[in-house]
Amino acid sequence: MPASASSNNRPPDLIARLNSGDAATKLKALREVKNQIIGNKTKKLSYIKLGAVPTVVEILATAGDSDSSILIQSAAAIGSFACGVDAGVKAVLDCGAFPHLFRILSNPDDKVVDAGARSLRMIFQSKLAPKYDILEEKKMEFLLSLLNSENENVTGLGASIITHSCETSAEQKVLCDAGVLQRLVTLLEGSLNQRDVSLESLAAIVKNNSEVILKFANLDSGRALSAINELVKDRYPRTRLLACMFFTVIGDKAPCYLQSIEMRSKLILILVELLEEPDRVGDEAPFALASLIADKEDFQKLAFEVDALSKLCKFLCKGPIQAKRLEGILLALSELCSKLENCRSQFLSMQVLNVVTDSLNHDLAEVRIAACICIKSVTRSVKNLSAGHFINEMTVIPLVQLLHDPSTSVQVAALGAISNIVVDFKIRKSIFIQCGGVKHLVQLSKSMDPILRLNAVWALRNLMFLLDKTGKEGILLELTISTLASLICDPEPSIQEQALALVRNLVDGCVDSIEHVFSEDGIIMNSVGRQVWNASKTEVCVQGMYVLSNVAAGSELHKEAVMHHLLPPEAGGCTQSVIIKFLQGNDSQLRTASIWCVVNLTYPGSPGASDRFARLRSAGVISQIKTMVHDPCLDAKFRVRTAIDQCMTFGNSSA
Repeated sequence: MPASASSNNRPPDLIARLNSGDAATKLKALREVKNQIIGNKTKKLSYIKLGAVPTVVEILATAGDSDSSILIQSAAAIGSFACGVDAGVKAVLDCGAFPHLFRILSNPDDKVVDAGARSLRMIFQSKLAPKYDILEEKKMEFLLSLLNSENENVTGLGASIITHSCETSAEQKVLCDAGVLQRLVTLLEGSLNQRDVSLESLAAIVKNNSEVILKFANLDSGRALSAINELVKDRYPRTRLLACMFFTVIGDKAPCYLQSIEMRSKLILILVELLEEPDRVGDEAPFALASLIADKEDFQKLAFEVDALSKLCKFLCKGPIQAKRLEGILLALSELCSKLENCRSQFLSMQVLNVVTDSLNHDLAEVRIAACICIKSVTRSVKNLSAGHFINEMTVIPLVQLLHDPSTSVQVAALGAISNIVVDFKIRKSIFIQCGGVKHLVQLSKSMDPILRLNAVWALRNLMFLLDKTGKEGILLELTISTLASLICDPEPSIQEQALALVRNLVDGCVDSIEHVFSEDGIIMNSVGRQVWNASKTEVCVQGMYVLSNVAAGSELHKEAVMHHLLPPEAGGCTQSVIIKFLQGNDSQLRTASIWCVVNLTYPGSPGASDRFARLRSAGVISQIKTMVHDPCLDAKFRVRTAIDQCMTFGNSSA
């Protein structure tokens, strides 16, 4: 009984027919493979695993220039393998398809050229595609020939190459000098496809380059910029999106072109409206919105005023959202809530925190990261932290679980959110501790990855903030004195800073807490002293001095230990005390911390204050403080006055 047609079209059978010596059989198999994999990721991966890509590339490589049908179908199949699937792009590149696809661009048959250009464009849409060397003269000439072609797909390929490969200011300048800006502006008047690829390429050429932006703005006496302004209102959603993204790029480096409140509002509203669009446009719109308002408080305020946050929250509550779009919406919300308290308050009032929390368990790592970033932004609210809105099992448990996520990026994002949540000014931190959070933080503080280590120590620092005695002892028991001492001396200065800030919070409060830094032969206190004298980063010294200042608020023994580190006997008066260097320095925080330390050391109510005052005066510290009565930093100036007033109680206060 003959086999059915469907059984003959199974992947193994089709691959076998691709190797047929009969041209007609091979052509039919190519066409069938192409039709099966278009828009079907599962089929693509199946054929890739079966080794179809090398066979198809070999067919393209060996076909003659007159074998138009074979060339068209093999090029189209290669493009389909590469479209939207990184595994396909990698397979195509590994098989050396690139030169063969470029070769057929010079074929006399326009349909062959179209197939080759479309396939190459699909490859250049992937980050895996090799970077095209724009600075190499011959390659630049070839790129210009693509842009000047009469073939729409070929000009689109040229624009796609620019979008993919133009990254440096040198490349932007070369393209400008070659007249590419003008050519791309001309293509804006072409077909829908030409318009869109030109907008993407123009954004790549002007990105982060104020000189190129100025050149573009002056093209045709400003008519080029006006043309793109009109495209913001275009009937086609993708064109509107790309035009908005172009103005975002312009505004980042040259905000003068986005001064108009009307223009800003229009961009924000269009991007929010585009969320309703299907497929790629709706997926990319929230990312574009996040980029537009990122780190711009004025844009965020305007977005709030035009009700963007409310619309995003309502969209989030509609129901299941495609992963990419969900990620973008979470990132846009995180930007909106990053600076403004009224945005955070509205976010919480919209009852969407549970949706964001649910996203912490999403299958896609990028969505989990975006959810963590969103929570981090919302929990910057001092008001809501004080109210204890975030320390509950619904928020804390999934975040703690993410601390052992297989993705390091997810772990880092979770640590960022946890760092904010555990500050919790109402000191209701027991839920986090009961969930095993401390154990996970301690484990990550020992990670070989410095970014994980940094963020873990940062979270421990914030957890230690205003924690009660029992809580502090629990953290220290898990962390251990020796590990904390090693973190203070970590090779990374940023980790040294956070470790010292952790100790600062540890010794803030009751005298009993200060005793911990003297445990195990005082290895923590000795580490602090070494960093104060030897650290190269000012931020490390600031935290070190605040540790000493807090210790100096303790008992007589504690104060004398601080004096030992600031005025070590081994210096023998031959070396200027480090505290004088800090008081004379340019950093206001370091001056303030140093003065605080002197204030605590010379507090009149302590028995040894007079003797410590005399030693500080002999070391030149008191005379230096007297020169600081007009310090430009108000905080330092106030502490200077306190220090001088205290010194007056010791009688002769002259230096």
